Amino acid sequence: MRRSDAHRKPKGRARDRTGRPDKSKTRAAPSPNRPDSSGVRRDVVPASTGNFGRELRDLLAGIGSPKPAPLTPDPFQLQALTALEFEDVLVTAPTGSGKTWIAREEIRRLLETGKRAWYTTPLKALTNSKYAEFTEEFGPERVGILTGDRKENSSAPLIVGTTEIFRNQLFDSLRGGEEVSADLVVFDEAHYLADEERGHVWEEAIILTPARIRMLLLSATIGNASEFAAWIAEVRGVHCGVVTRPGARPVPLRAAFLMPDKRLLPLLNQNGKLNSEIARLSDQDQRDRHRDGGRGRRRRW
Repeated sequence: MRRSDAHRKPKGRARDRTGRPDKSKTRAAPSPNRPDSSGVRRDVVPASTGNFGRELRDLLAGIGSPKPAPLTPDPFQLQALTALEFEDVLVTAPTGSGKTWIAREEIRRLLETGKRAWYTTPLKALTNSKYAEFTEEFGPERVGILTGDRKENSSAPLIVGTTEIFRNQLFDSLRGGEEVSADLVVFDEAHYLADEERGHVWEEAIILTPARIRMLLLSATIGNASEFAAWIAEVRGVHCGVVTRPGARPVPLRAAFLMPDKRLLPLLNQNGKLNSEIARLSDQDQRDRHRDGGRGRRRRW
């Protein structure tokens, strides 16, 4: 005979003989402050007090969006634009100082007079970024993109593409007897000429670009700019001027490290050396790897 529902054993938490929950069999909930196997309290965010608070305030001081203000071009930007009227130009300036502004303003001048331009970069991601930037600036009908896996509006007066694609178009023009349709070519990150694996692409593109096409080269890391410009002038038969922005990087870099206990620490101390806490953490990791035969311990942070 089946038991009635009233006599079925209740489900859920264990109960004692009186029918009350048996606390002796109830599993205790883990404490949010209990450290894991790595010894780190994962759910506890340390307060921004003491030395940590001061370091963090110093690290983040001044970061934010500047107040809107009219753009005032730097002298080196105006110098480069003036030089482009007569010669090729190599611009060397730190990252964030406004090299792209020079290219954008020269492209604007050309488009307004019915001329055409090419803007090349070494990376697809950078090419996509510049395409989006110029599309917003000049309108989608006047900008196209050519990469290994993307081809849009290829007849536009401004083409943004990888340097390899531009080089390939130069080869095609030699074989087909047709000139590349451009009045200006911009080589962004021109220091890739020194790259061991891909540098020949920049070399071939510079050599094959017809002398009638003005050339603007942008870079932040060329140390021998005068020598580079002299070589360009030699192979192209067009003088190449050098425009350099003096001074330090206008937007300083700030390096930080997120600790396992969720503290954000400056990577370097005031003396320019590795932060002592970060150094201790690195040393501990090295000791763990040595103890485990080079495999290292799997940390839970």
